Parts: sequence; C-alpha cells; structure tokens
Amino acid sequence: MTEKGKKAGVGAGMLGGGGLVALYAVAALLTAVVLGLAEAMPAWLAALIVAVLLSAVAGVLAMFGRKEVTQAVPPVPQETVHSVKADIDEVMERAKR
Repeated sequence: MTEKGKKAGVGAGMLGGGGLVALYAVAALLTAVVLGLAEAMPAWLAALIVAVLLSAVAGVLAMFGRKEVTQAVPPVPQETVHSVKADIDEVMERAKR
C-alpha cells in the first residue's frame, strides 16, 4: 500500500510538472504572437491586442462555465427535499389515523 502511495505521489508530481511546463509553453507562444504583431505595429499595441483578446476569451469561458455549474449543481438537493416532504406527509397521514 505504501509503495502504491509513493508511485501515485510521484505520478501526481510529474503530472503537475507537465501542466506547469505546458503553461510556460503557452506563455512562450503568446509572446511569439505579440512579437509577430510587433513587426507590423508598435509593441505596446501588439501586447494590448493580445491581452484584450485573451481577456475576451476568459470572459466568455467564465460565463459559460458559470452557467454550466449553476445548471449542474442546484443549491438545494431537490431529491432530498422531495423525499423529506414525502416522509413528513406520510407521518402526518398516519398520525391522523
């Protein structure tokens, strides 16, 4: 069991490291986009355009993500509420007899 835990820990660490390196790769690609645009316009404008586009994508993803989360997880467990109400109704009905 301990051996499996160690392997899982090492695997999780490697997975996290891979994710971090992928994040750096995306940053390098975005830098290349900014530098490519800077050939046709001032560097500050190229960086601003890339930042605005990334912000727009982040906003759209956040809106869709929030919508999905609110639809997937109701704040009140509906099945439990209905079950408890049914139990209360059953107890009240039997108490009247």
